[in-house]
Amino acid sequence: MARLRRKACIAVFLFTIFIFGSLMGLRTLKPTDGISDLAPGLDFLPLIGGKLDRRSVARPPTPPAALPGQPRAPNTKEALSNSGPDGIVFYDVHIFYSTWYGAPQIDGKYIHWDHILVPHWDPKIAASYPRGRHMPPEDIGSSFYPELGAYSSRDPAVLESHMEQIGASAAGVLVVSWYPPGLADDNGEPTEDLVPAVLDAAYRHNLKVTFHIQAYHERNDQSVHDNVKYIIDRYGDHGAFYKFTTSNGKSMPLFYIYDSYLTSPESWSELLSLTGSHSLRDSAYDSLFIALIVEERHKHDILAAGFDGMYTYFASNGFSFGSSHHNWKGIKAFCDANNLLFIPSVGPGYIDTSIRPWNNHNSRNRVNGRYYETALQAALNVRPDMVTITSFNEWHEGTQIERAVPKKTGNRVYLDYQPHGPEHFLELTRNWAEQFNKEKAQWLM
Repeated sequence: MARLRRKACIAVFLFTIFIFGSLMGLRTLKPTDGISDLAPGLDFLPLIGGKLDRRSVARPPTPPAALPGQPRAPNTKEALSNSGPDGIVFYDVHIFYSTWYGAPQIDGKYIHWDHILVPHWDPKIAASYPRGRHMPPEDIGSSFYPELGAYSSRDPAVLESHMEQIGASAAGVLVVSWYPPGLADDNGEPTEDLVPAVLDAAYRHNLKVTFHIQAYHERNDQSVHDNVKYIIDRYGDHGAFYKFTTSNGKSMPLFYIYDSYLTSPESWSELLSLTGSHSLRDSAYDSLFIALIVEERHKHDILAAGFDGMYTYFASNGFSFGSSHHNWKGIKAFCDANNLLFIPSVGPGYIDTSIRPWNNHNSRNRVNGRYYETALQAALNVRPDMVTITSFNEWHEGTQIERAVPKKTGNRVYLDYQPHGPEHFLELTRNWAEQFNKEKAQWLM
């Protein structure tokens, strides 16, 4: 009997250890844990060395008085959804979209798929890593491989497929990376002339389009003033042009301003305050302007500048203050207290080592979708008005939810979504978007 009791005690002890270990394993996926244990060690890259920040705008129960010289940010309530050829889509789920890819059949050469291997800024570290550029179509600047191959963003069939996929995900608004005419990122070519085709394709799928104004060379408050007028004059009457409907029924364009901290709050206020020297407030071009929050101090700069809200963009939990899930509750409270929108950005994972080979410590494993679900739940927990998805097709940084396929070449083995199919992250997005809008309907009651 004593031997049986010892065996029973040992069995109970081992079972207790198993339960405890399981609970601790699950805990690593909690959105409140901050930096994910799935891919620890994320250090923020030195692109935020600038001294300025961004500010957020969220909807409080009772709007406070506006600061002197600033407009009162509107209380906001979004028209939630509409039905298109790909099913119900939700206009409070926005997804970042890139049009910078090129292929020889359409563009005469590969663009962006042949991305350079970016050297580390420290020459001693850079010396330890390869240099050069990718050689499409077998070797592309991504750790995943698209189902459509190394495509051109100008291909009408590609655009149609993209709109179908986005509609299948239930995201209702494309946030198009935008440069003024004639300008582009360092590795691409101008794409502003593609906007009409994107708008037309989106319209056929009952999707909307807004703009992610990039940090092009010499961007400032005056140039953004001109950009906004250009965009609204050129595209504002299109059926797919996105407008946010405020609680008082006013429809306003909405613009995301990437790396907004590169311009001082004082300069932004010339554009965004009622008394600014080239203010857009109370004009035909008045809009909602959403700034990027990276560091904690940015929220105060965003407020002082006169922005209407803030978003977090980066898909890496722990990568920055703004992208860390455990900080979202505090950011949301700040926004609510100041009548700002808080728009958290969530993504399925992160891996950019195909173009930044020295940056492996910033990778975030997808864990078959669990990382994404954790981020989505973290966003839902703070009850935002809107959510952004990073991204539909930022293949270089491995944040895409676009369909990807297994691929192996002589020199490379690409990551994929197995054991799930190519649609896995589109399906996860739809399931969550439906849940988000069910819960949101109850929050607003």
